[in-house]
Amino acid sequence: MRKVGASQDPSKADAGKWSGTRAVGGASRSQQGQLYVRRSSRRKDPAPSRLAFRLNRLWLTPIVRSLTRIGVPTFAVVLGLGIYFGDSGRRADMLQTYEDIKASIQNRPEFMVNELKVEGASPEVERAVYTMLPTGLPVSSFNIDLDQYRETIMRLDAVADASISIKSGGVLDVVVTERTPVILWRTATGLEMLDHGGHRVATLIDRAARSDLPLIAGVGANQAVPEALAILKAMGPLLPKARGLIRVGQRRWDIVLEGDRRVMLPQDTPVQAVERLLAMNTAEDVLARDFTRIDLRDKDRPTIRLTPHAMESYRAIAHNY
Repeated sequence: MRKVGASQDPSKADAGKWSGTRAVGGASRSQQGQLYVRRSSRRKDPAPSRLAFRLNRLWLTPIVRSLTRIGVPTFAVVLGLGIYFGDSGRRADMLQTYEDIKASIQNRPEFMVNELKVEGASPEVERAVYTMLPTGLPVSSFNIDLDQYRETIMRLDAVADASISIKSGGVLDVVVTERTPVILWRTATGLEMLDHGGHRVATLIDRAARSDLPLIAGVGANQAVPEALAILKAMGPLLPKARGLIRVGQRRWDIVLEGDRRVMLPQDTPVQAVERLLAMNTAEDVLARDFTRIDLRDKDRPTIRLTPHAMESYRAIAHNY
């Protein structure tokens, strides 16, 4: 025997729950007691959009990455500096601050030069070196251009070389190597002392002041000083009788002896010609004769020009024979 109303159909009971209710969260019912879940038929596409794809490809381009990482920050910094220093007052303040800091460092005691020391120079050259110092002492070493100062000293004719250094204690040390005069060159304006290379050393006022130096003359004689020195060295015993050498036509030499007598040397082999002259003098005592010229330009035919008196004596002796 069953109880009436004690049991009901479960589906009807569930349907009773949903009767009179609305669809929630996408669920709906078409009939009482039936529940349907509505699902979207379109799913989200995992691929990026066209704009995102193009932006990603553009970012992978090296030039874009460089511009973004380097160009943009650099442009921002330059723009900021341009705006800041666009004001002339700021620029003037910045330069003044820089100059003040620079001066405070350069004028420190350890950078000051208090003394000039010149070594290896004659008194005349030493005075010239002191005069050529571009600024007075004491002065900061930063204000002395050592290269320029050396070039100025090298302009002195008597200076062959110079070295400049700043030593401890604030001493500017100048070491000078002077040219050594070896010969005198007589010009239209006076006497010039020359070194081995023909470079001018100084002007000589009195010949007697350097009587130990041989004498040369003539246009272009200074350009052939090495050859002149070789001839003088080869002359040997003739030096006491020689007054000097004269450059002829800027191509050859004449030896001037006492009494205005000359020995005419060839252009190409002057030293060998002097050696032949010494041999002739040893064999025949040529230089003791009364002559005005000895022409050695033709090595196969040396010629002697006698004085008028010697020529008359020669003709008289030849007539008697």
